[in-house]
Amino acid sequence: MNKIYVILLIGMAFSCSGEAEKSLTAQEIVDKSIEASGGQLFEDRTVSFDFRDRHYISEMKGKKKTLTRILKNDTIYMKDVRTIEGLQRFVNDTLVTLSDSLANVYANSVNSVHYFAKLPYGLNDPAVQKEKIGEITIDQKAYYKVKVTFEQASGGDDFDDTYIYWINKKTFTPDYLGYSFHVNGGGTRFRVAYNERIVNGIRFVDYENLKPKDSNASIFDADSLYINGGLELLSKIELKNVIVSPDSYN
Repeated sequence: MNKIYVILLIGMAFSCSGEAEKSLTAQEIVDKSIEASGGQLFEDRTVSFDFRDRHYISEMKGKKKTLTRILKNDTIYMKDVRTIEGLQRFVNDTLVTLSDSLANVYANSVNSVHYFAKLPYGLNDPAVQKEKIGEITIDQKAYYKVKVTFEQASGGDDFDDTYIYWINKKTFTPDYLGYSFHVNGGGTRFRVAYNERIVNGIRFVDYENLKPKDSNASIFDADSLYINGGLELLSKIELKNVIVSPDSYN
């Protein structure tokens, strides 16, 4: 009887553990992912890095942020500065007048690079809508699948894009992400994180950027396509010279 009782207790423990695991909501998964990737440090550290031929700086003071992009060569010094008020462009330290439409294009471009560089931090922005849509095993590791969409009112020009994040069930790091987009003819992309490093407490990665061999493939099938060789490498997204300020503003 004692052996049977012990077996029952072990079975109940595993059952309760499984139920607790399944009870995690999309919000809880994202919160854990942000915490595992830097947590509060995202809120009050200055981050700078180089991406392709430009230098990027994000200055955080709580929820207030200034995003900067700098292009410098032998003939020009151009700086785009994006704040909550909009974007300003400086060329050789002189403010340049931009049309609203052009300023919006530049602002979105600056924001996009900073957004991807600091994932998963941006997944708690007010416009983000999250939904847990399943689980999958990739390379013998278990992942939550979290779908992300954006409210039209405050989600920017690409509010109708759909993202999926594959968040490691053990480490809570977002090791894969995919998205479907509609601009420039639309398409689907799948990114594989690599070269993970922690810089003063914040996680950064580079990505292999892949696309489906079948142009009609759905974003919801991107993981199975990856597993079965249905994707091809399009480019690599690499951040260089990443620096995180060691001190808080507060």
